[in-house]
Amino acid sequence: MADLINPRDLDFLLHDWLKVEELTAYPRFADHDRATFDAVLETARQVAEDKFRPHNRAADLAEPRLVDGKVEMHGDVGPAIQAFAEAGFGAAHHDVALGGMQLPWTVQQAAFAYFQAANISTAAYPFLSVAAANLIHAHGSDEQKSRYMAPMIEGRFQGTMVLSEPHAGSSLSDVRTTARAMPDGSFRLTGSKMWISGGSHELSENIIHLVLARIEGAPAGVRGLSLFIVPRYRLGADGAIGADNDVTLAGLNHKMGYRGTVNTALSFGDAGDCRGELIGEANKGLGYMFHMMNEARIGVGVGSAMLAYAGYQHSLEYARERPQGRHPGEKDPTAPQIMLIEHADIRRLLLKQKIVAEGGLALGLMAAKLVDQQRQDPDETVRDESGLLLDILTPIIKSWVSDHGLAANEAAIQILGGAGFTRDHPVEQFYRDNRLNPIHEGTNGIQAIDLLGRKVVMRDGAALALLERRIWSTIARAGGVPSLTEDAVALGAALERLLSASSKIHGAMEQIGPKRGLANASAFMEMAGLVTMAWVWLEQAVVAVDRLEARPDDETRRFLEGKIHACHAMHRLELPAVKPLSEMLESLDDTVHDMRAEWF
Repeated sequence: MADLINPRDLDFLLHDWLKVEELTAYPRFADHDRATFDAVLETARQVAEDKFRPHNRAADLAEPRLVDGKVEMHGDVGPAIQAFAEAGFGAAHHDVALGGMQLPWTVQQAAFAYFQAANISTAAYPFLSVAAANLIHAHGSDEQKSRYMAPMIEGRFQGTMVLSEPHAGSSLSDVRTTARAMPDGSFRLTGSKMWISGGSHELSENIIHLVLARIEGAPAGVRGLSLFIVPRYRLGADGAIGADNDVTLAGLNHKMGYRGTVNTALSFGDAGDCRGELIGEANKGLGYMFHMMNEARIGVGVGSAMLAYAGYQHSLEYARERPQGRHPGEKDPTAPQIMLIEHADIRRLLLKQKIVAEGGLALGLMAAKLVDQQRQDPDETVRDESGLLLDILTPIIKSWVSDHGLAANEAAIQILGGAGFTRDHPVEQFYRDNRLNPIHEGTNGIQAIDLLGRKVVMRDGAALALLERRIWSTIARAGGVPSLTEDAVALGAALERLLSASSKIHGAMEQIGPKRGLANASAFMEMAGLVTMAWVWLEQAVVAVDRLEARPDDETRRFLEGKIHACHAMHRLELPAVKPLSEMLESLDDTVHDMRAEWF
């Protein structure tokens, strides 16, 4: 069976490229070294292999169902989550005083990538719980951290994010769930929520819902939203599980993918007694929730990359072992068949997957290191720039990687041919699972509008200007490497096109208005994603060339040469799409904008 993640790849990304051990210079991580990081990653690999991977197909086939008002699911899901918690992964990045290891977020995310590659549906439960606990840690009161966050990082409680409503979906300004203030300082919530992953199950002692609602009398729109902790079961003064909290499971949603993750419709306050605690200040709930949403968006991008990685590993193994046909020009029908991997078109499909899978993981780990630098670096400039890069990269990671991760899974199916769309192989499930990611945590169309309409102009374009400087720095380094000069020139030209398109659109925005100006935001996202991914691959190639000069062993040499050739493929086969995209954007094309609803 193929590796979940190529160990050479992860070692290369963390140590040769990102130099993750340098993070131990920060006081918070001073007790760590490469040995502890490697031990954490090996533990994650083992738990993922032993507890998550074996039931991936079984949980897909036996999706959660409602029996006598409770959710039943495959029996291996609970033990897997328990093993995750017992290994310390829910708490690893938290303070030692809270039972954590003060592990860098970069290493934590690299470890979690194993679980996403092994079983994305089961991994979704701790994924949500870790993010919910992080939100309470950032914005909750000391009492809320003690009562709710501590049991979550121990694995006794699970967490959710509760935003969407049946009538509103991603349109959070239309949230109708209300909260009435009570004399004791608590609130009574009333409303219905939809598409809530992990919303009801028997996997933990309690479920802590983080619910967006509008306090009675609050302003309309997103400015009137507040965030509440709403437990499934109330807690006593001593933290013991108490009475039901009037949170009702209204039904299950049955999905094409992520079928092992229960997805629910929930009703709050049907009996008029759903109690919640306000997090932070009233009417600032969406800002607090963005702490969780942005973390989740990067996580969705990495999860999509890991599904692409899983499909790549499986189809690569299949292509190496499956004899099929002969080379063009071979006229002798009795000549031995060749392996699939010898065919040019199969290599094309494998290259597509390698670019997205390894590149998507690299981009996600780069973002994780930016989180560590933003939180820990003593230099205010480094902290500020790390935050700026995260702001502009987050929608790209979420959107571009999930779109192309799906295309990578499609390529895996194509390599297997007729076997690819049968359930004898997992690649069709990887595709179905990944199809949800362009929708999860804000659709990719919303991400594109966010990127073009907000992120590239925020702080007078500071984030885009910083990204530009970082890319030009890489181009300059690569320009001095003869084997990478062509790629460096191509990336420079593509970057200039991206900047020119942004300038043209925003220069005309006052005249044409945002409705027309943002109509082609998805095309801009595609262009920005191509430039970003080409940058990430050029970064890797520069390091790979440097490593080759040390004359490594043959297996390492082949790995590094594969990195360099994948970089060439990114710049020669994928990046050229920037040119027609930029031409269309700079022309302020109005084809989409002018299409009338009645013409469909």
